[in-house]
Amino acid sequence: MNASSESNGLAADASTADVPTANAPTVNAWIGRLAPSPTGRLHIGNAYAALAAWLSARSRGGRLVLRIEDIDRPRCKAGADTAIMEDLRWLGLEWDGDPIWQSARTALYDEALQKLQSEGVIYPCFCSRGQLRAASAPHDDDGFFIYPGTCRRLNSEERQRRLDAGDRHSWRIAMPDTDVTVHDRIFGDHTFNLARDCGDVVLRRSDGIVAYQLAVTVDDMAQRVTDIVRGRDLLRSAAIQLWIRHCLGRPDRPGRPVAESSHSNAPTPSNPSFAHLPLLDDESGKRLAKRNQAIDLATLRASGVSPQTVVGYCAWLMGIVDLPEPQNPSDLLAAYSEARIATNPQDRAIDVHALYE
Repeated sequence: MNASSESNGLAADASTADVPTANAPTVNAWIGRLAPSPTGRLHIGNAYAALAAWLSARSRGGRLVLRIEDIDRPRCKAGADTAIMEDLRWLGLEWDGDPIWQSARTALYDEALQKLQSEGVIYPCFCSRGQLRAASAPHDDDGFFIYPGTCRRLNSEERQRRLDAGDRHSWRIAMPDTDVTVHDRIFGDHTFNLARDCGDVVLRRSDGIVAYQLAVTVDDMAQRVTDIVRGRDLLRSAAIQLWIRHCLGRPDRPGRPVAESSHSNAPTPSNPSFAHLPLLDDESGKRLAKRNQAIDLATLRASGVSPQTVVGYCAWLMGIVDLPEPQNPSDLLAAYSEARIATNPQDRAIDVHALYE
């Protein structure tokens, strides 16, 4: 970003301001998305979330788009995107239209950053990783770190001096003392105070890579996504992304008094609906990770496990069927029920051996 255009002040006091929605036309169709990161092969947890997203959109007669979230190129593995698409097809989780790759969309993210800078709602952060570790603490049980606002308190002269000196910096969004409500179809209403519960999150890292929160918000808006289904560890991110939508959408839309997600049966690209899923843990109680090859779809496929077995097991973990019996995704359309998932919001523990029986 152009350092010379740095604002002298931060337009962060929006506690009483109207909150516009993102600038996108209203549609009635449900549009869901699959958004895998090509850092390795899909595992059971990825299949579980992808199946839920597929069922949510398809059971409502909606569309499903595919986005390869490869913006963090150093973490991506060559060929992983192709393998992921093959795994999705193997499971029977087809999507509509051509997939997009975030790595090909950097101009869109740069444009969004320029808009946010022109609005005066982002600022450069010069803190090192060591300084951040020393000053921040995890928030709740999701490991989310709240930035203490060190560089936000710099005066405009000091900020510009450090920019002119070429000091390494990221860009953060200045979060106001404003509540954002996420109407989640599984976990109910969650209200987050942006300043206290989220803090000033990074939108572009100091290595120049656009951060997750900005990239997915820009892409969801551009792809007109109305239905976002993912793990409950991203509930807080829903509030952050709704606020970024607000900042990108103003000032050319009429406002609402509070930023919030849709809780109606007709979400729109400017007011999406969310469903966050209980997470999956391995047999030791730890969060599933791609490094655990026992639950890697490639390993399961090589061992002769059928896609129907994986789909049926994921549906059982979700809580929409009574037994982990082989199923095709289309067999589950009538059974898909977020109300039923919500009856047991606790995280699930998987038994890898059950997949081989």
